[in-house]
Amino acid sequence: MHEIAHWNPEDKGDWERHGRGVAARNLWLSIPALTLAFSVWMVWSAVVVHLPGAGFKYSTNQLFWLTALPALCGATLRIFYSFAVPLVGGRRFTALATASLALPALGLGFAVQDPSTPYELMVALALLCGLGGGNFASSMAHISFFYPKAKLGYALGLNAGLGHLGVSIVQLAVPLAIGGSLFGALGGAPQATPQGPIWLQNAGFVWVPFIAASALAAWFGMNDLAEAKAGFAEQAVIFTRKHNWLMCWLYLGTFGSFIGYSAGLPMLIQSQFQHTEALQATWLGPLLGALLRPVGGWLADRLGGARITFWAFVAMALGVLAALQCLPKGGSAGHLGGLLASFGVLFAAAGIGNGSTFRMIPSIFMAEHQRAAGSLPSEQLRAAMDANKEAAAVLGFASAIGAYGGFFIPKSYGTSISLTGGPEAALQAFIVFYLSCIAVTWWYYSRRHAPMPC
Repeated sequence: MHEIAHWNPEDKGDWERHGRGVAARNLWLSIPALTLAFSVWMVWSAVVVHLPGAGFKYSTNQLFWLTALPALCGATLRIFYSFAVPLVGGRRFTALATASLALPALGLGFAVQDPSTPYELMVALALLCGLGGGNFASSMAHISFFYPKAKLGYALGLNAGLGHLGVSIVQLAVPLAIGGSLFGALGGAPQATPQGPIWLQNAGFVWVPFIAASALAAWFGMNDLAEAKAGFAEQAVIFTRKHNWLMCWLYLGTFGSFIGYSAGLPMLIQSQFQHTEALQATWLGPLLGALLRPVGGWLADRLGGARITFWAFVAMALGVLAALQCLPKGGSAGHLGGLLASFGVLFAAAGIGNGSTFRMIPSIFMAEHQRAAGSLPSEQLRAAMDANKEAAAVLGFASAIGAYGGFFIPKSYGTSISLTGGPEAALQAFIVFYLSCIAVTWWYYSRRHAPMPC
């Protein structure tokens, strides 16, 4: 009942008759599951700033580790999750992966109630939150099978963009949730802080009812596609494809920046400006990036993904350069408003680039397979099916590599501060990286007579 035997979204008649509705149902059930996954994945970015006040004696570097470790684990899990949909089925895997988020959410809720909780346990819970990060790869791979090529940029952008809202939601919701007793005696006693009592455990517990509802909705409402099934060997061919590795590098620049800046910005502001009021606005950056991701996909559908990606990287390099000018240095207090505006540019450009890079991947692999295929309709159909399977695997694998930015960016801040006293060295390294992304995009994809224009 839940498995569809034959699926061809490029057949316009079939798409209009029933394909559009089936695809839309899977997309709109995927989005809340992915939003919750991002919320659980990034929950530590909103929790760590409250740990010192609640009595936890951790160093600044240890706190940066707790914000970075979920991304490290999530990125690694994405490597495996990216191959899961053709092996297990999108419906089954989405439901089970969403249900697994309850484990870190509950664990966090219990652990933060006791300031004597060992740091090692906190590390383990931060790693478990990486389960949320892994879900993105399987979610994008699943949705990529349902839509025709002409609508794929918009569909993937919508799934990812609204899923990314989980980052801003968690940074907005956690300060609100910990301000009162949401669950009464079942939720536990508050923690005393200099600013008054807080219920830090709500940062974990608040997600559990939504996780249960979303997992059930995915299990009973989504579909598996028989034609999307493939063994690992069929998908592993992507490791021999040059464009797989090039797109991994570019997606590390776009999504890695989005998730890394989301995880590290609250602690960066606190460490450099000691300005707790500004932390209430950090959710706006991830919100901007999330909302602009579908725009990036839409623009890529119309203007070409490579062109949009190229200019996104130019904007990101300039955004980091502006941020460097706003940091405290040489006795000056710095310019917090300017820093927040610079990061607004970074989030906007990263969000648009997220959508455009993901739109590039199906186009590249479709063109590559069709170039190699014969002219017969049967050969072109076979090429399209193979291209879709490879593109789905690349979407997942690139998302895995990109997610490592969520580890490297906050950890780079912590390391730079420990070694040099400030985050400037980390930001300078980011500029060099963006310049390499500009060069790769221009040479392979966006210049005139590029090897693979898209």
